[in-house]
Amino acid sequence: MQADSNAKIILTADGSHSLESAKFAASYHSTHGAIQETDTVFIQAALAHQLTKGPEQLAILEIGFGTGLNALMSYLYSQKEAPQCQIQYLALEAYPISNETAAALNYTQELAAPTSQATFLAMHSQPNRWQTLAENFNFCLNIQRFEDLSAQNAFDIVYYDAFSPNVQAELWEEPMLKKIYEAMRPGACLTTYCAKGAFKRLLKSIGFRVEALPGPKGKREMTRAFKEA
Repeated sequence: MQADSNAKIILTADGSHSLESAKFAASYHSTHGAIQETDTVFIQAALAHQLTKGPEQLAILEIGFGTGLNALMSYLYSQKEAPQCQIQYLALEAYPISNETAAALNYTQELAAPTSQATFLAMHSQPNRWQTLAENFNFCLNIQRFEDLSAQNAFDIVYYDAFSPNVQAELWEEPMLKKIYEAMRPGACLTTYCAKGAFKRLLKSIGFRVEALPGPKGKREMTRAFKEA
């Protein structure tokens, strides 16, 4: 796959970096704050929520690895809050950023985790292979089209972080979302920043139980959806 090699680093309102995609002419995160968006939409609404059930293991699928912020924050959260839970984290990305761009992002600095910089860079620099990043955290970045996902009853959490329906409409339509539903285990949850009515109605028609949650700063709502047990 061709890298999004001309992605430009931008500063968001909470002091954390994001990127402006040259290919899609869209930012990777909310300009109100990349870190606060990831914390609200993915860490608190999905990872922390599923961990309240006390699982011994969790399998996470990320649709849209992008800058790697969601994966990094999931890694840091698991080390602090759930070292007893074995996490398998599979991230998919069709247009990876360069290692040089990843190295210039300020996430470990802003998250007060400078010792995790090598881990963050390893996420980007060793694709298509599983890595043991900690005793409880295994990670793989697959460079592939999202539409090529093939999995059945495999994941407990889905971070749905593709570019918006205005940019990549095909990723928010029924064929792709059915693939995601089939890839989830009963009881699994999906979270995303998108709260469009048509998207939520489509999730319901596929079989999801859909919740509207308060969104991150600058966005009134976000979406959480469950595959019923």
